[in-house]
Amino acid sequence: MDATVAFYAALGFEVGFRDEAWLVLYRGDLMLEFFPFPEVDPQTSSFSCCLRVDDLDALVAACEPVAPVADRGWPRLHLPTVESSGLRIGYLVDPDGTLLRLIHNS
Repeated sequence: MDATVAFYAALGFEVGFRDEAWLVLYRGDLMLEFFPFPEVDPQTSSFSCCLRVDDLDALVAACEPVAPVADRGWPRLHLPTVESSGLRIGYLVDPDGTLLRLIHNS
């Protein structure tokens, strides 16, 4: 989980708890939990999570230096757009291939 800690630290997350089977990271009120699943293939998995935030632009700005805007590979960032749902959403794919939907609270 060292790579996960390093990647998310660059986004402003801090370790709240860590052992061999569980990692909890915090960035203000945001909390992410990670569990190792080495058998999951990120290229075929639909695993994802949503982060709903009041300041989407600040979170995206933190992501830009560590995740290039791209349509393939990981890590990568997809800049926010207003989608058909009416929500403004960006996407971050972390180094493990996990998709995070970055949703602006409206």
